[in-house]
Amino acid sequence: MSLILILALPFIGSLCAALLPTNARNAESWLAGITALVCTVLVASLYPQIAAGEVVRANFEWAPALGLQFSLRMDGYAWLFSLIVSLMGTLVVLYARYYMSPEDPVPRFFSFFQAFMAAMLGVVLSGNLIQLVMFWEMTSLASFMLIAYWHHRADARRGARMALTITGAGGLCLLAGVLILGHIVGSYDMDRVLASGDLVRADPWYPAVLALVALGALTKSAQFPFQFWLPNAMAAPTPVSAYLHSATMVKAGVFLLARFWPVLAGTEEWFWVIGGAGAITLVLGAYAAIFQRDMKGVLAYSTISHLGLITLLLGLNSTLGLVAAIFHMVNHATFKASLFMAAGIVDHETGTRDMTRLSGLYKAMPITATLAMVAAASMAGVPLMNGFISKEMFFAETTFISGDRALEIGLPLLATVAGAFSVTYSLRFILQVFFGPPATDLPRAPHEPPRWMLFPSGLLVMICLIVGIIPGLTVGPFLHLAAQSILGERMPEYSLAVWHGFNLPLAMSFVALMVGIALYLVLRAHQRNHPGRVPFIYRFDGRRSFEYLVDSASVLASRAVRVLASSRLQVQMLVIVIGTLAVAWLPLRVGGWLSGDGPRTPADPVFLILWLVGGGCALGAAYQAKYHRLAALTLSGGAGLMTCLTFVWFSAPDLALTQLAVEVVTVVLLLLGLRWLPRRMLAGTDDDRPGLKARARRLRDLLVAGVAGVSLTAITYAMLTRPIGDTISSFFLEQALPEGGGTNVVNVILVDFRGFDTLGEITVLGIVALTVYALLRRFRPAQESVELPRQQLEQDGRAALLPPDIKAPLPEGQMRVPAVLVRMLLPVAVLVSVYLLLRGHNLPGGGFVGGLVMATSIILQYIVGGVYWVESRSRLNPQHWVGLGLAAAGIAAMSSWFALRPFLSALAWDVHVPLVGHLHLSSVLLFDLGVYMLVVGATVLVLVALAHQSLRAQRRAAAEAEAEDEAAVDLPAAGGAAPQPEGA
Repeated sequence: MSLILILALPFIGSLCAALLPTNARNAESWLAGITALVCTVLVASLYPQIAAGEVVRANFEWAPALGLQFSLRMDGYAWLFSLIVSLMGTLVVLYARYYMSPEDPVPRFFSFFQAFMAAMLGVVLSGNLIQLVMFWEMTSLASFMLIAYWHHRADARRGARMALTITGAGGLCLLAGVLILGHIVGSYDMDRVLASGDLVRADPWYPAVLALVALGALTKSAQFPFQFWLPNAMAAPTPVSAYLHSATMVKAGVFLLARFWPVLAGTEEWFWVIGGAGAITLVLGAYAAIFQRDMKGVLAYSTISHLGLITLLLGLNSTLGLVAAIFHMVNHATFKASLFMAAGIVDHETGTRDMTRLSGLYKAMPITATLAMVAAASMAGVPLMNGFISKEMFFAETTFISGDRALEIGLPLLATVAGAFSVTYSLRFILQVFFGPPATDLPRAPHEPPRWMLFPSGLLVMICLIVGIIPGLTVGPFLHLAAQSILGERMPEYSLAVWHGFNLPLAMSFVALMVGIALYLVLRAHQRNHPGRVPFIYRFDGRRSFEYLVDSASVLASRAVRVLASSRLQVQMLVIVIGTLAVAWLPLRVGGWLSGDGPRTPADPVFLILWLVGGGCALGAAYQAKYHRLAALTLSGGAGLMTCLTFVWFSAPDLALTQLAVEVVTVVLLLLGLRWLPRRMLAGTDDDRPGLKARARRLRDLLVAGVAGVSLTAITYAMLTRPIGDTISSFFLEQALPEGGGTNVVNVILVDFRGFDTLGEITVLGIVALTVYALLRRFRPAQESVELPRQQLEQDGRAALLPPDIKAPLPEGQMRVPAVLVRMLLPVAVLVSVYLLLRGHNLPGGGFVGGLVMATSIILQYIVGGVYWVESRSRLNPQHWVGLGLAAAGIAAMSSWFALRPFLSALAWDVHVPLVGHLHLSSVLLFDLGVYMLVVGATVLVLVALAHQSLRAQRRAAAEAEAEDEAAVDLPAAGGAAPQPEGA
């Protein structure tokens, strides 16, 4: 239960924060702070179990047949990261309370902040690979919203888009990698995957898995060549940078590499891919940080460099390297978050982060300067700081590399150079901002912030000092638990003592410190003599390269659209049909499906006549579509009726009922849509004589349609001639009653076995209906037309249904008796539709058929009463029907969770009702009711949208005709002279 609360509380807090008023900054910060603090306490409370070597788990079945379940697991490594995420979240919330301006939309900030915290905890605690990727992408989305928080700024929008593109693409690569990994192992369970390292490394797909997982991790942790997105993300508020871009989000990549270290590490490919990317990033980021003018820019590139250090340690295939990497993850989170807070305080109190304008702030802000100096010393690796110990462990690991001579010399040298660079940019960050003559051109007079704004940074600095002085007693037990949960029996011996005597790593640290100081002095003198000179490396700008690639992709996409797309529906349908044919013929060619030996029955003359009639209707509809659309629509309805009778012939009453109801609704809706089409051609006129290109196009369409028909016939033949035992139908026939609780196999398939498909289909149906309504609502008639007399409204409603060539509605007297009969038919149709809904699980019927019958009765009301009659009599808007239908289906799907069963599992109850008797109730009925309501709402919504447009078109035509008549009356008599204007 603790794991569920740790994950659920931030999500709940995010929703609550979004609902708070914009001026409740204290309430929002208290809500977010208490949520993060409770998560911290819950994580800390699990330490005794973790220290005892247990792995805390919480599992919920999702789709057990597919091997999917919602699984949470916490070992020592996950516990340490969960503590970092929750504790740092608590401190950053306190800092943000004073940093954020009351004019900012603070509820949105804390809502997205807590959503990110929840997503990051989901990544850390996931016990299933697919689930991990889901939370992984949620972190990308939440970080996008946080980076773009000040969306009125172009740099924030650009940085957010860049971060989402890079990390989102990496997430897709990670998804592909874990799918292959799960296929190799035979499970997506984290425990089984972590125990299958030898199996994975011996598989031929190992290089592909390594490449895809590395792309996911390297993009998230801003490693070369994807490092450019992180500096552009610094447009986010400083609390976001302190949390996402130093302690949590950018750590997700290296967290993943360490998590999969037992599975993927230990090979040459791992060393060169992971270690190579880390080595390049280490030096490149450190070098770029030296020349930044923005305080957050220095910290961003230094973050990239330190993440490269961690990645390089993980790529060394060394168990001690893994321990050092985990240790530096913790150390970097503490000193870098503190430095980001210091940069935010300087920006908050002075109005700028430009290091060329800042100087001498120590006198005005001594506490902030002191905290920043201690944190920067830890970042530079000064002794008695926590950063010094982990960096010395890094130096030691580079000296133990064996093999190629160039590698043995080059890697320690590269580490020393990177260490010197870190000293240089740390010195520049402190000396240029806090020392020297006081600045005189600052936007605001500098002063210390509120003491509670300094508290988070002070606490982190204290951790840096205590861990640096007594590491074995502070972070030692936690580091041991985290490393042992990954390495197990391979856990190496190591020491966290501050002093190991005079050795090579200590000498490398001393050299890096001295060279870094000297380099800072040289660069300061060079910049003083050559101000404004840009280093050579800035000619290679990752942001410009990214934007060039994005623009090039847009240009290529627009060219592809111009070549492939067309405003004519016929061309688009041609591409779809040809593509479908190509895909459908593949299994027919290579699978031997056409050679089935199932029993054949002789042809029945009645059935043959039935299909000849249906085929004649189809051909007639195709021919008449150009000349007489009403006739074409009637003939297409005839073809649909023959299809309905075919289902009856093959003893498929469910399909027959559905087909009949669909044909009725479709014909009426298409009849309303005829007014949207351009004017038709008349047979025998000059326009009816097609040219050579038109004839070729028609011949092409005829050939494609013929091939499609033959292909569909071949697929049908292949299915009908296969032995029954080779099909999945036998499974459904055998399991419908015992597993689904119903004898109507078709309905059981729709609402139980393939309920997820049905849920997706009705969702798409609702979206389509709302889209049609949204597109057509701007064509609704003016509001004053609602005030017309009732008789005129009914005549307009009937006229809107007539074909375009009928100019006037039928007289009122001829419609009165049918109108009364149709309106009396409504309650009968409602009873029939409800009857079909209730009987659908055991007899022909169901929610879809019942909804179509109900929609047909409403359409009949529209025919006799017009659209306003339908709207005025409805107790619920069609949009409400769509929403309630989706809600009912979703509740039925999720109700299984309360019984600890997989999603969409059917729950059944047997109850005895007085005067009624025994009743068998099931959540399937609620699901079917949702389908029923959504079908009714979607159909009526489209009907209303089309009817309003038809009324508008009719009235526009009538107004134009009336204007023409008035103009004819005003013309002078024949032979008379037309009046001339004055001066003619």
